[in-house]
Amino acid sequence: MKSNILVLGGTGKTGRRIAHILQNQGHNVRIGSRNGNPAFNWNDPKTYADALKGMDCAYISYHPDLAIPGAKEAIQTLTETALKQGLEKVVLLSGKGEKEAEACEEIVANSGLNYTVVRASWFNQNFSESVFLDAVLAGHLALPMAAAKIPFVDADDIAEVAVKALIDDSLNGQIITVTGPEKITFEEAVQTIAKATNRTINFQEISLNDYLEGMKNAGVPEDFVWLLGYLFEVVIANTDNQMVSHDIEKVLGRKATSFTEFATKTAATGIWNQSIPQTL
Repeated sequence: MKSNILVLGGTGKTGRRIAHILQNQGHNVRIGSRNGNPAFNWNDPKTYADALKGMDCAYISYHPDLAIPGAKEAIQTLTETALKQGLEKVVLLSGKGEKEAEACEEIVANSGLNYTVVRASWFNQNFSESVFLDAVLAGHLALPMAAAKIPFVDADDIAEVAVKALIDDSLNGQIITVTGPEKITFEEAVQTIAKATNRTINFQEISLNDYLEGMKNAGVPEDFVWLLGYLFEVVIANTDNQMVSHDIEKVLGRKATSFTEFATKTAATGIWNQSIPQTL
């Protein structure tokens, strides 16, 4: 059955993948973004109603993260507006092991809407599409928490799970924890990429303070620097958050994508062999 589905963050890592799958399935997809029609802006609640109008369900991805101050208020307003607009269901992308994100999950669960929460570990695509890409291209990645083992999850897997949650009512009311099939360190991730690309990529452990100071000096926005500090100090440092979940296998009927599979597939695109961006 064809549905009208709003994808908030529809140009981001998970959102654009979800929109692509839904469009291929024949659903009517509305991209929720500042450049969308109608426009959607998390910082302007007056844009919420028009974006939600006429939709059956919505995928909610809050940028940059549900841990950011102001997220709870935005999610509260959005779900209240969604209920008034007659939506049947929302699917919330949440963060594994984030207390602030769990507060947003509770807001969604108590909203009166049908819902599914997709609680994700760190993305594989952090190495290919965002925060770590430039360092990989430069051949040197310096990060704190070198001993932490992380069950990195693939954005394609997240998208497939979210799509099923949007169109399959059997997943209503569930929290689905999505991780990769194994735990690896940052250094192991870097060396997997190096092997897949036949390049030398060095890893260096540094202190969290030095890492965050480097981010500030590089001009990274203050709220994102805070978020990185939070994710390293609170989320990754908690060994409970390093547990592997098998929910992807339960929902999709196949194993989660391994980091090696991700690295091999991504290396074939050439993204890790491009020139390093030059700045003046």
